[in-house]
Amino acid sequence: MTELNYETLRNAVDRGVAAIRSISKLQPAGGPGDKIFPPTYVKENQATTKYAMELRRIDGKETYTVLLDSVASQANRLEEALLEGWKRKELTFPLVQIDFSGEEGIADLEQLTALQTPHRIADALLRDSLLDGKPFRQTAIGTAFTEARPNHATAMYRYCPTALIFGVWDSTGPKGGLGAKFQRALVSEIIGINAVAGVKVASRLDPAGIEKKAGPVYQLKGEPGEWTVDESKAEKKNNKPVLFMRSSNSKKEGGTPAALNHGNIPPSIDAEAGGATMDHAIQTTVLSLPALRRLRFTDTVDGRPIVPEKRDDTEVSARAALAALALCAVVYQRENGYDLRSRSLLVPTGPFALEFVPADGGQTQPLSLTLEGARKLLNEARDDAKKYGMDWSEREITLKPAPKLADLIRVSRKQTESGEVEEQSNASD
Repeated sequence: MTELNYETLRNAVDRGVAAIRSISKLQPAGGPGDKIFPPTYVKENQATTKYAMELRRIDGKETYTVLLDSVASQANRLEEALLEGWKRKELTFPLVQIDFSGEEGIADLEQLTALQTPHRIADALLRDSLLDGKPFRQTAIGTAFTEARPNHATAMYRYCPTALIFGVWDSTGPKGGLGAKFQRALVSEIIGINAVAGVKVASRLDPAGIEKKAGPVYQLKGEPGEWTVDESKAEKKNNKPVLFMRSSNSKKEGGTPAALNHGNIPPSIDAEAGGATMDHAIQTTVLSLPALRRLRFTDTVDGRPIVPEKRDDTEVSARAALAALALCAVVYQRENGYDLRSRSLLVPTGPFALEFVPADGGQTQPLSLTLEGARKLLNEARDDAKKYGMDWSEREITLKPAPKLADLIRVSRKQTESGEVEEQSNASD
Protein backbone atom coordinates (compact mmCIF):
# COMPACT_ATOMS: atom_id res chain seq x y z
CA MET A 1 0.00 0.00 0.00
CA THR A 2 1.04 3.58 -0.63
CA GLU A 3 1.64 5.66 2.50
CA LEU A 4 -0.60 8.68 2.87
CA ASN A 5 1.19 11.98 2.22
CA TYR A 6 0.13 15.54 2.87
CA GLU A 7 -0.68 16.47 -0.72
CA THR A 8 -3.06 13.51 -1.01
CA LEU A 9 -4.68 14.37 2.32
CA ARG A 10 -5.12 18.04 1.41
CA ASN A 11 -6.73 17.16 -1.90
CA ALA A 12 -9.11 14.74 -0.16
CA VAL A 13 -10.10 17.36 2.41
CA ASP A 14 -10.67 19.88 -0.37
CA ARG A 15 -13.20 17.85 -2.33
CA GLY A 16 -14.14 14.48 -3.81
CA VAL A 17 -13.81 12.34 -0.65
CA ALA A 18 -16.64 11.81 1.85
CA ALA A 19 -14.66 10.15 4.63
CA ILE A 20 -11.39 8.60 5.71
CA ARG A 21 -12.00 5.35 7.51
CA SER A 22 -10.18 2.44 9.09
CA ILE A 23 -11.74 -0.96 9.69
CA SER A 24 -9.64 -3.22 11.92
CA LYS A 25 -10.32 -6.85 12.76
CA LEU A 26 -9.43 -7.76 16.35
CA GLN A 27 -9.26 -10.94 18.42
CA PRO A 28 -8.91 -11.55 22.17
CA ALA A 29 -5.25 -11.70 23.20
CA GLY A 30 -5.97 -15.21 24.50
CA GLY A 31 -6.89 -16.30 20.99
CA PRO A 32 -10.14 -16.94 19.09
CA GLY A 33 -12.90 -18.11 21.40
CA ASP A 34 -11.34 -16.67 24.55
CA LYS A 35 -13.84 -14.88 26.78
CA ILE A 36 -13.85 -11.09 26.87
CA PHE A 37 -15.70 -8.79 29.25
CA PRO A 38 -17.69 -5.94 27.66
CA PRO A 39 -18.70 -2.81 29.60
CA THR A 40 -21.81 -3.24 31.78
CA TYR A 41 -24.93 -1.09 31.85
CA VAL A 42 -28.08 -0.94 33.97
CA LYS A 43 -30.52 -3.59 32.79
CA GLU A 44 -33.73 -2.35 31.25
CA ASN A 45 -37.00 -3.98 30.19
CA GLN A 46 -36.48 -7.57 29.04
CA ALA A 47 -32.68 -7.51 28.87
CA THR A 48 -31.06 -10.75 30.06
CA THR A 49 -27.54 -9.34 30.47
CA LYS A 50 -25.92 -6.09 31.53
CA TYR A 51 -24.21 -5.85 28.16
CA ALA A 52 -25.29 -3.80 25.14
CA MET A 53 -26.19 -6.69 22.85
CA GLU A 54 -28.20 -6.14 19.69
CA LEU A 55 -28.98 -7.51 16.26
CA ARG A 56 -27.18 -5.69 13.47
CA ARG A 57 -27.38 -6.19 9.74
CA ILE A 58 -23.94 -7.43 8.67
CA ASP A 59 -23.09 -8.89 5.26
CA GLY A 60 -26.75 -9.19 4.42
CA LYS A 61 -27.90 -11.05 7.52
CA GLU A 62 -28.92 -10.28 11.08
CA THR A 63 -26.06 -10.93 13.50
CA TYR A 64 -25.88 -10.67 17.27
CA THR A 65 -23.25 -8.16 18.36
CA VAL A 66 -22.01 -6.87 21.69
CA LEU A 67 -20.66 -3.39 22.28
CA LEU A 68 -17.05 -3.60 23.46
CA ASP A 69 -16.17 0.10 23.39
CA SER A 70 -18.64 2.91 22.76
CA VAL A 71 -18.17 6.03 20.64
CA ALA A 72 -17.73 8.14 23.77
CA SER A 73 -15.22 5.72 25.30
CA GLN A 74 -13.28 5.53 22.05
CA ALA A 75 -13.15 9.34 21.90
CA ASN A 76 -11.56 9.35 25.35
CA ARG A 77 -8.97 6.78 24.25
CA LEU A 78 -8.17 8.76 21.10
CA GLU A 79 -7.74 11.92 23.17
CA GLU A 80 -5.54 10.02 25.60
CA ALA A 81 -3.39 8.88 22.68
CA LEU A 82 -2.99 12.47 21.45
CA LEU A 83 -2.09 13.61 24.96
CA GLU A 84 0.61 10.97 25.17
CA GLY A 85 2.12 12.16 21.88
CA TRP A 86 1.95 15.75 23.12
CA LYS A 87 3.65 14.91 26.43
CA ARG A 88 6.43 13.14 24.54
CA LYS A 89 6.83 16.29 22.43
CA GLU A 90 6.24 14.22 19.32
CA LEU A 91 3.05 16.11 18.43
CA THR A 92 2.57 19.86 18.56
CA PHE A 93 -0.85 21.45 18.92
CA PRO A 94 -2.51 23.97 21.29
CA LEU A 95 -3.61 22.62 24.65
CA VAL A 96 -5.38 24.20 27.62
CA GLN A 97 -4.63 22.71 31.03
CA ILE A 98 -5.28 23.31 34.74
CA ASP A 99 -2.26 23.00 37.02
CA PHE A 100 -3.10 21.55 40.46
CA SER A 101 0.51 20.73 41.38
CA GLY A 102 0.87 23.63 43.82
CA GLU A 103 -2.46 23.09 45.59
CA GLU A 104 -2.33 21.64 49.10
CA GLY A 105 -4.11 18.31 49.44
CA ILE A 106 -4.90 17.92 45.71
CA ALA A 107 -1.46 18.22 44.12
CA ASP A 108 -1.73 14.60 43.01
CA LEU A 109 -4.11 15.75 40.26
CA GLU A 110 -1.07 17.37 38.65
CA GLN A 111 -2.30 18.81 35.33
CA LEU A 112 -5.74 18.17 33.84
CA THR A 113 -6.05 19.10 30.19
CA ALA A 114 -8.92 19.78 27.82
CA LEU A 115 -8.21 16.31 26.41
CA GLN A 116 -9.16 14.79 29.78
CA THR A 117 -12.10 16.86 30.99
CA PRO A 118 -15.54 15.51 29.97
CA HIS A 119 -16.65 18.64 28.11
CA ARG A 120 -13.24 19.57 26.78
CA ILE A 121 -12.53 23.32 26.77
CA ALA A 122 -16.15 24.03 27.80
CA ASP A 123 -15.88 21.92 30.96
CA ALA A 124 -16.85 23.32 34.36
CA LEU A 125 -13.36 22.60 35.70
CA LEU A 126 -11.88 25.10 33.24
CA ARG A 127 -14.77 27.50 33.74
CA ASP A 128 -13.99 27.60 37.47
CA SER A 129 -10.26 28.16 37.00
CA LEU A 130 -8.15 31.27 36.61
CA LEU A 131 -5.85 32.51 33.86
CA ASP A 132 -3.37 35.11 35.12
CA GLY A 133 -5.57 35.57 38.18
CA LYS A 134 -8.74 36.23 36.20
CA PRO A 135 -11.73 33.86 35.76
CA PHE A 136 -11.08 31.94 32.54
CA ARG A 137 -14.38 32.87 30.94
CA GLN A 138 -13.63 36.56 31.46
CA THR A 139 -10.26 36.46 29.71
CA ALA A 140 -9.68 37.22 26.03
CA ILE A 141 -9.19 33.51 25.33
CA GLY A 142 -12.31 32.48 27.25
CA THR A 143 -14.43 35.11 25.54
CA ALA A 144 -13.07 34.19 22.11
CA PHE A 145 -13.95 30.51 22.33
CA THR A 146 -17.31 31.34 23.93
CA GLU A 147 -18.18 33.38 20.82
CA ALA A 148 -16.93 30.73 18.38
CA ARG A 149 -19.37 29.09 15.97
CA PRO A 150 -19.00 26.55 13.13
CA ASN A 151 -19.13 29.44 10.66
CA HIS A 152 -16.63 31.45 12.76
CA ALA A 153 -14.37 28.69 14.07
CA THR A 154 -10.96 30.38 14.20
CA ALA A 155 -10.93 30.88 17.99
CA MET A 156 -11.67 27.21 18.68
CA TYR A 157 -9.11 26.21 16.05
CA ARG A 158 -6.51 28.46 17.68
CA TYR A 159 -6.99 27.45 21.31
CA CYS A 160 -8.53 23.96 21.26
CA PRO A 161 -8.46 22.34 17.80
CA THR A 162 -9.15 18.92 19.31
CA ALA A 163 -12.65 20.13 20.23
CA LEU A 164 -13.32 20.58 16.49
CA ILE A 165 -12.37 16.93 15.97
CA PHE A 166 -14.12 15.28 18.93
CA GLY A 167 -16.99 17.75 19.26
CA VAL A 168 -18.01 20.14 22.02
CA TRP A 169 -21.16 21.86 23.25
CA ASP A 170 -20.74 24.85 25.50
CA SER A 171 -24.05 24.23 27.27
CA THR A 172 -22.88 25.44 30.71
CA GLY A 173 -21.31 28.67 29.50
CA PRO A 174 -22.75 32.20 29.55
CA LYS A 175 -25.17 31.38 26.74
CA GLY A 176 -26.50 28.14 28.21
CA GLY A 177 -28.06 25.85 25.61
CA LEU A 178 -27.30 28.43 22.92
CA GLY A 179 -23.56 28.08 23.51
CA ALA A 180 -21.10 27.04 20.84
CA LYS A 181 -21.84 23.58 19.45
CA PHE A 182 -19.49 21.68 17.17
CA GLN A 183 -20.33 18.19 15.96
CA ARG A 184 -18.03 15.22 16.37
CA ALA A 185 -15.99 14.70 13.19
CA LEU A 186 -14.05 11.60 14.28
CA VAL A 187 -16.11 8.58 15.35
CA SER A 188 -14.87 5.15 16.42
CA GLU A 189 -16.55 2.08 17.90
CA ILE A 190 -15.59 -1.51 18.70
CA ILE A 191 -18.15 -4.34 18.58
CA GLY A 192 -17.98 -8.12 18.91
CA ILE A 193 -19.43 -10.11 16.00
CA ASN A 194 -21.60 -13.24 16.50
CA ALA A 195 -21.48 -12.65 20.23
CA VAL A 196 -22.76 -15.07 22.86
CA ALA A 197 -23.14 -14.04 26.50
CA GLY A 198 -21.54 -16.30 29.10
CA VAL A 199 -21.49 -16.73 32.87
CA LYS A 200 -18.91 -16.24 35.58
CA VAL A 201 -18.58 -17.88 38.97
CA ALA A 202 -17.42 -16.46 42.30
CA SER A 203 -16.62 -17.86 45.74
CA ARG A 204 -14.29 -17.28 48.66
CA LEU A 205 -13.21 -19.34 51.65
CA ASP A 206 -12.05 -17.33 54.67
CA PRO A 207 -8.82 -18.99 55.93
CA ALA A 208 -9.50 -17.65 59.43
CA GLY A 209 -12.88 -19.35 59.51
CA ILE A 210 -14.83 -16.16 60.22
CA GLU A 211 -18.52 -16.91 59.90
CA LYS A 212 -21.01 -14.64 58.21
CA LYS A 213 -23.22 -14.68 61.32
CA ALA A 214 -20.37 -13.40 63.53
CA GLY A 215 -20.86 -9.94 64.93
CA PRO A 216 -22.61 -7.57 64.89
CA VAL A 217 -19.78 -5.22 63.91
CA TYR A 218 -20.06 -1.58 65.05
CA GLN A 219 -18.59 1.75 64.05
CA LEU A 220 -15.78 2.55 66.53
CA LYS A 221 -16.56 5.71 68.49
CA GLY A 222 -14.53 8.71 67.35
CA GLU A 223 -12.67 6.76 64.67
CA PRO A 224 -14.30 7.07 61.21
CA GLY A 225 -13.56 4.01 59.12
CA GLU A 226 -12.68 1.84 62.13
CA TRP A 227 -14.79 -0.92 63.67
CA THR A 228 -15.31 -2.90 66.86
CA VAL A 229 -17.37 -5.87 68.05
CA ASP A 230 -17.47 -4.38 71.56
CA GLU A 231 -20.83 -2.60 71.86
CA SER A 232 -19.54 -0.43 74.71
CA LYS A 233 -16.98 1.13 72.34
CA ALA A 234 -19.44 1.73 69.54
CA GLU A 235 -20.56 5.05 68.08
CA LYS A 236 -24.10 5.82 69.27
CA LYS A 237 -26.99 7.39 67.37
CA ASN A 238 -30.33 7.88 69.14
CA ASN A 239 -28.79 5.84 71.99
CA LYS A 240 -28.30 2.87 69.65
CA PRO A 241 -24.95 1.48 68.47
CA VAL A 242 -24.18 2.30 64.82
CA LEU A 243 -23.55 -0.71 62.59
CA PHE A 244 -20.32 -0.52 60.63
CA MET A 245 -20.68 0.08 56.91
CA ARG A 246 -18.08 1.08 54.34
CA SER A 247 -19.15 3.48 51.60
CA SER A 248 -18.98 0.67 49.04
CA ASN A 249 -21.11 -1.76 51.08
CA SER A 250 -24.77 -2.36 50.45
CA LYS A 251 -27.09 -1.84 53.41
CA LYS A 252 -27.71 -5.55 53.79
CA GLU A 253 -24.00 -6.10 54.58
CA GLY A 254 -23.88 -3.40 57.25
CA GLY A 255 -22.78 -4.73 60.63
CA THR A 256 -21.57 -8.07 59.21
CA PRO A 257 -18.05 -9.40 58.56
CA ALA A 258 -18.79 -8.92 54.86
CA ALA A 259 -18.62 -5.16 55.48
CA LEU A 260 -14.99 -5.73 56.52
CA ASN A 261 -14.21 -8.09 53.61
CA HIS A 262 -14.09 -11.00 56.04
CA GLY A 263 -16.04 -14.24 55.92
CA ASN A 264 -16.96 -16.80 53.29
CA ILE A 265 -18.64 -16.03 50.00
CA PRO A 266 -20.76 -18.99 48.90
CA PRO A 267 -20.27 -20.18 45.30
CA SER A 268 -22.46 -18.25 42.86
CA ILE A 269 -23.08 -17.95 39.12
CA ASP A 270 -23.52 -14.57 37.43
CA ALA A 271 -25.39 -14.81 34.13
CA GLU A 272 -25.90 -11.06 33.77
CA ALA A 273 -22.25 -10.02 33.47
CA GLY A 274 -20.42 -13.24 32.78
CA GLY A 275 -18.39 -12.15 29.77
CA ALA A 276 -18.94 -13.05 26.15
CA THR A 277 -17.37 -15.01 23.32
CA MET A 278 -17.45 -14.00 19.67
CA ASP A 279 -16.11 -14.78 16.24
CA HIS A 280 -14.02 -11.61 16.26
CA ALA A 281 -14.26 -7.88 17.00
CA ILE A 282 -14.35 -4.99 14.58
CA GLN A 283 -13.14 -1.45 15.19
CA THR A 284 -14.68 1.03 12.77
CA THR A 285 -13.18 4.51 12.73
CA VAL A 286 -14.53 7.24 10.45
CA LEU A 287 -13.35 10.81 9.93
CA SER A 288 -16.13 12.85 8.32
CA LEU A 289 -14.70 15.32 5.82
CA PRO A 290 -18.07 17.09 5.29
CA ALA A 291 -18.01 17.84 9.05
CA LEU A 292 -14.63 19.53 8.61
CA ARG A 293 -15.82 21.38 5.51
CA ARG A 294 -18.66 22.93 7.52
CA LEU A 295 -16.06 24.75 9.60
CA ARG A 296 -15.55 28.26 8.25
CA PHE A 297 -12.70 30.62 9.05
CA THR A 298 -13.22 34.34 8.53
CA ASP A 299 -10.00 35.53 10.15
CA THR A 300 -6.50 34.29 10.83
CA VAL A 301 -5.29 33.19 14.27
CA ASP A 302 -3.86 36.67 14.91
CA GLY A 303 -7.20 38.30 14.12
CA ARG A 304 -6.61 39.56 10.58
CA PRO A 305 -9.60 39.24 8.23
CA ILE A 306 -9.03 36.68 5.46
CA VAL A 307 -9.30 38.34 2.08
CA PRO A 308 -11.86 36.71 -0.26
CA GLU A 309 -9.30 35.58 -2.84
CA LYS A 310 -7.41 33.57 -0.19
CA ARG A 311 -10.42 32.27 1.72
CA ASP A 312 -10.70 28.88 0.00
CA ASP A 313 -7.00 28.00 0.31
CA THR A 314 -6.89 29.20 3.92
CA GLU A 315 -9.89 27.13 4.94
CA VAL A 316 -8.64 24.00 3.17
CA SER A 317 -5.25 24.31 4.90
CA ALA A 318 -6.91 24.69 8.32
CA ARG A 319 -9.21 21.73 7.73
CA ALA A 320 -6.29 19.63 6.48
CA ALA A 321 -4.40 20.42 9.71
CA LEU A 322 -7.41 19.19 11.70
CA ALA A 323 -7.59 16.03 9.57
CA ALA A 324 -3.88 15.37 10.12
CA LEU A 325 -4.32 15.80 13.88
CA ALA A 326 -7.29 13.40 13.85
CA LEU A 327 -5.27 10.78 11.97
CA CYS A 328 -2.46 11.15 14.52
CA ALA A 329 -5.02 10.25 17.20
CA VAL A 330 -6.04 7.15 15.24
CA VAL A 331 -2.48 5.96 14.65
CA TYR A 332 -1.32 6.69 18.19
CA GLN A 333 -4.30 4.81 19.62
CA ARG A 334 -3.38 1.84 17.46
CA GLU A 335 0.13 2.02 18.87
CA ASN A 336 -1.24 2.12 22.45
CA GLY A 337 -3.18 -1.09 21.85
CA TYR A 338 -6.65 -2.26 22.82
CA ASP A 339 -6.55 -3.06 26.53
CA LEU A 340 -10.12 -1.86 27.08
CA ARG A 341 -10.58 -2.99 30.68
CA SER A 342 -9.85 -6.02 32.90
CA ARG A 343 -10.02 -9.21 30.82
CA SER A 344 -10.70 -7.20 27.65
CA LEU A 345 -7.39 -7.15 25.80
CA LEU A 346 -7.75 -7.28 22.02
CA VAL A 347 -5.05 -7.53 19.35
CA PRO A 348 -5.23 -6.72 15.62
CA THR A 349 -5.14 -9.60 13.16
CA GLY A 350 -3.49 -7.58 10.39
CA PRO A 351 -1.61 -4.38 9.58
CA PHE A 352 -3.19 -0.96 9.98
CA ALA A 353 -4.74 0.58 6.89
CA LEU A 354 -6.83 3.59 5.96
CA GLU A 355 -9.11 4.07 2.99
CA PHE A 356 -10.64 7.07 1.29
CA VAL A 357 -14.38 6.78 0.72
CA PRO A 358 -15.19 8.69 -2.50
CA ALA A 359 -18.08 11.13 -2.41
CA ASP A 360 -19.51 9.63 -5.61
CA GLY A 361 -19.62 6.08 -4.24
CA GLY A 362 -16.66 4.90 -6.32
CA GLN A 363 -13.87 2.48 -5.44
CA THR A 364 -12.17 3.06 -2.10
CA GLN A 365 -8.45 3.80 -2.06
CA PRO A 366 -6.39 1.88 0.57
CA LEU A 367 -3.45 3.69 2.16
CA SER A 368 -1.01 2.99 4.96
CA LEU A 369 0.07 5.36 7.73
CA THR A 370 2.82 4.78 10.28
CA LEU A 371 3.57 6.69 13.49
CA GLU A 372 6.43 8.48 11.78
CA GLY A 373 4.24 9.16 8.76
CA ALA A 374 1.47 10.60 10.96
CA ARG A 375 3.91 12.96 12.68
CA LYS A 376 5.28 14.06 9.31
CA LEU A 377 1.74 14.61 8.05
CA LEU A 378 0.94 16.88 11.00
CA ASN A 379 4.17 18.86 10.66
CA GLU A 380 3.61 19.44 6.94
CA ALA A 381 -0.01 20.42 7.57
CA ARG A 382 1.12 22.96 10.17
CA ASP A 383 3.70 24.40 7.78
CA ASP A 384 1.06 24.76 5.07
CA ALA A 385 -1.47 26.35 7.42
CA LYS A 386 1.18 28.76 8.67
CA LYS A 387 1.53 30.20 5.16
CA TYR A 388 -2.10 31.31 5.39
CA GLY A 389 -1.92 32.69 8.93
CA MET A 390 -3.42 29.58 10.54
CA ASP A 391 -0.45 28.33 12.54
CA TRP A 392 -0.83 26.80 16.01
CA SER A 393 0.94 28.04 19.09
CA GLU A 394 3.43 25.62 20.62
CA ARG A 395 2.86 27.03 24.13
CA GLU A 396 0.24 25.44 26.35
CA ILE A 397 -2.30 27.66 28.11
CA THR A 398 -2.02 26.95 31.83
CA LEU A 399 -4.80 27.81 34.28
CA LYS A 400 -4.85 27.62 38.07
CA PRO A 401 -7.88 26.31 39.94
CA ALA A 402 -9.90 29.08 41.57
CA PRO A 403 -9.74 28.86 45.40
CA LYS A 404 -13.43 27.87 45.51
CA LEU A 405 -12.75 24.96 43.10
CA ALA A 406 -9.75 23.76 45.08
CA ASP A 407 -11.81 23.98 48.29
CA LEU A 408 -14.67 22.02 46.71
CA ILE A 409 -12.34 19.22 45.67
CA ARG A 410 -10.77 19.05 49.12
CA VAL A 411 -14.16 18.99 50.87
CA SER A 412 -15.40 16.29 48.51
CA ARG A 413 -12.36 14.16 49.23
CA LYS A 414 -12.74 14.51 52.99
CA GLN A 415 -16.40 13.54 52.84
CA THR A 416 -15.61 10.52 50.68
CA GLU A 417 -12.82 9.40 53.00
CA SER A 418 -15.02 9.73 56.09
CA GLY A 419 -18.03 8.05 54.48
CA GLU A 420 -20.20 11.16 54.84
CA VAL A 421 -21.21 11.10 51.19
CA GLU A 422 -22.60 7.59 51.48
CA GLU A 423 -24.32 8.32 54.78
CA GLN A 424 -26.06 11.35 53.33
CA SER A 425 -27.20 9.24 50.38
CA ASN A 426 -28.54 6.51 52.67
CA ALA A 427 -30.41 9.06 54.75
CA SER A 428 -32.40 10.18 51.72
CA ASP A 429 -33.30 6.66 50.57
